[in-house]
Amino acid sequence: GQMPPRKAEFVDKTVLSDGFFPLILCKIRHTLFAGGLSRPFTREVMQRDPVAAVLPYDPVRDTVVLIEQFRAGKMLSGAPEPWMIEIVAGIIEKGETPEDMAKREAVEEAGCDILALEPLPGFYPSSGSCSEYVHMFCGKVDSEGLGGIHGLDHEDEDIRVWVEPADRALE
Repeated sequence: GQMPPRKAEFVDKTVLSDGFFPLILCKIRHTLFAGGLSRPFTREVMQRDPVAAVLPYDPVRDTVVLIEQFRAGKMLSGAPEPWMIEIVAGIIEKGETPEDMAKREAVEEAGCDILALEPLPGFYPSSGSCSEYVHMFCGKVDSEGLGGIHGLDHEDEDIRVWVEPADRALE
C-alpha cells in the first residue's frame, strides 16, 4: 500500500546555549507509523553547519593521507587516549561550496593539494542529537613528501599527517 504523507513539526524551540555549537531544546511532534500524531516530546539538539570531508588518495602509490589530532569529545567520554586518526574535514564557510572547503582543508590540515574530487554519499553522523550533515569526497593527491605537523595556530590545531598504504588504512 501507499504510505500516508508524513510530517514533523516543531511545537517549540528554545536556545539552551548559544556557543560555537548552539544547543537547542526542541519540542517536536510527528506522524506515527501506526497512524495519528505523536504527543509532543523534547530533544536537545546541537545545531551545526554542514561540513565537508575528504579522503586524500594517491592512485599512483595506492596510499591514503590521514590526520591525527586531539579530540575533546573523546576525552569527555573517558577514553584513555583522546587522539583520533581521521580523514580531512571541516565546516563549510558562508559562500563556500563543499568542494572548495575540501580542497582548502586538505591544504590546511594535511599540506596536500587535491588534484581531483570524486563525490561520495553524504551522511548525518549523529542525527539523534546533532544537525550536522557531512558532504563526503575522495580526493586524488600526489602523496610524495607529505607528512609532518600541520594545522592553524589560531584554531589551536595540532595535526600530525600520516601517509599509509590503502590496504593497511582500511584494516
